[in-house]
Amino acid sequence: MRKILGRKTSSNVMKVLWGCAELGLDYVREDIGGPFGGNDQAEFLRLNPNGRVPVLIEEDFVLWESNSILRYLASVHGEGTLWPTNAQTRARAERWMDWQLSILSPALVPVFWGYVRTPEAERDYEKLSAARDVLENCMAMVDRYLGETAYLGGDAFSMGDIPVGIAAFRWFALPIERRDLPHLRRWYDALCERPGYQEHIMNPME
Repeated sequence: MRKILGRKTSSNVMKVLWGCAELGLDYVREDIGGPFGGNDQAEFLRLNPNGRVPVLIEEDFVLWESNSILRYLASVHGEGTLWPTNAQTRARAERWMDWQLSILSPALVPVFWGYVRTPEAERDYEKLSAARDVLENCMAMVDRYLGETAYLGGDAFSMGDIPVGIAAFRWFALPIERRDLPHLRRWYDALCERPGYQEHIMNPME
């Protein structure tokens, strides 16, 4: 049986859950991390020495790092769908997955924490405004790219859309000012039609 360790409100766990939904994969999930704890326990650290979620377990195979798990599942179960068969299309999709980790996530985190996990009386709105500007520049970059292609990998939805798609939900859900980014909105609206996105991503932020 496939097992996923991690709380469903973690954006990194969401990547794997949404990917499983797209691939039609069954799994059992266990709440770990955040308010549930457990990720600092020796048993969990033997699985992932980073102490982070998610962790995927398939019999004696253990894998951590959300994008690596997503790539693995897509390569095994999603050839021609989440896993593009064309090497250049796949490389474009993977590029956006790496960009999400290196650029987009560091831009999103201070805005998300400032508005979702910081009480209003404790917010530093000057810093939040500056952080919002950085995040908007990232989303504007995605918008420009999507002016030339339907999805981040190319003409079809792929694994490359999943990590950035989670950030897009938070971008549109956060109580911030947003300038009109029509290509980003068109792509986001298409994601909102996908059952896996509706189930695992379009939920109250915690």
